[in-house]
Amino acid sequence: MIKHILGQDFNYTKTKMKEIGLLLVFLFITGCGNKKEPNLIVEGKIEKQHTFVSSKISGKIEKILVEEGQEVKKGDTLIIISVPEVEAKKIQTQGAFIAAEAQYDMAKKGATNEQITQLKAKVSGFKEQLDFAEKSLNRLKNLLKDSLVPQQKYDEVFAKYQAAKTQYIAAVAQFDEASSGARKEQQTMALGQQKRAIGAMREVEVAASERFIKAPEDMSVETLTLKVGELALAGYSLVSGFIEGSSYFRFTIAENNLGKIRKGQEVNVKIPYDKGRVVKSKVVSIKPLGAYANIASAYPDFEQNQSLFEIKVVPVNQKNAENLLVKSTAVIEFN
Repeated sequence: MIKHILGQDFNYTKTKMKEIGLLLVFLFITGCGNKKEPNLIVEGKIEKQHTFVSSKISGKIEKILVEEGQEVKKGDTLIIISVPEVEAKKIQTQGAFIAAEAQYDMAKKGATNEQITQLKAKVSGFKEQLDFAEKSLNRLKNLLKDSLVPQQKYDEVFAKYQAAKTQYIAAVAQFDEASSGARKEQQTMALGQQKRAIGAMREVEVAASERFIKAPEDMSVETLTLKVGELALAGYSLVSGFIEGSSYFRFTIAENNLGKIRKGQEVNVKIPYDKGRVVKSKVVSIKPLGAYANIASAYPDFEQNQSLFEIKVVPVNQKNAENLLVKSTAVIEFN
């Protein structure tokens, strides 16, 4: 009786153990079959477009009108440069312009009123001489026909008539030239000199305006490289800063994770230092990285033979990213 009872208990226990074993196998297989791949979480950096403001002319820093960290608008004056040579050059070009303008006016107008009066009197005098010579020649011509004067006398009077006629023609030509102004070529040359002087004046005006270093865009000033009194060379960067409304996020991922990201994809970027604030953004570019120094993500998980790619993510609304600190950490999660 006791053996029978013990045998039944043993069989019952053995059956239960099989059921439990089958249940564990089923749960294991089910768990492995439903296992999901974990989301890709990547850390990156907050960036802004950088701009550098340089001078086109050399000179000493006369005044600095901004401070580091200050926000300025496009066209605001940042620095004033002192260039004494520009003022001296301006006086020179003004003098050259006045001289060229007078030269052109003189070439266009021709002789003065006094010169015109003198030439008129000269023409009148030669005309009287010509008329007298012509009358004398006509008288001698009649006398010569009647053989009352020798041929020699007639030839002398004829020569005087020809000389008076030549002088009169020359005087009339001088008067016409003086009245009509200088030669066309001389007027054109004088006009060219005047335009050259105008160009030099404009050049000096441009150089004078370049003394005022202005902001090319709405920006926040990051660095002032020189102090008042120091020499600024042409092309040297005087101010550097970040362009307002140009915030973006930069992440680095390995090629084995590219399948989770596509251009144009909308993502949520978390800002850890700002209490986990979320900025709705969009992936705008995916490009390969050629240097390890460009990696933006801390401790990127990749194998040695894999290529790295930079993901540029831009906020959908720039106003939501206005006050983000550059180079601080940003986190993005891809499903």
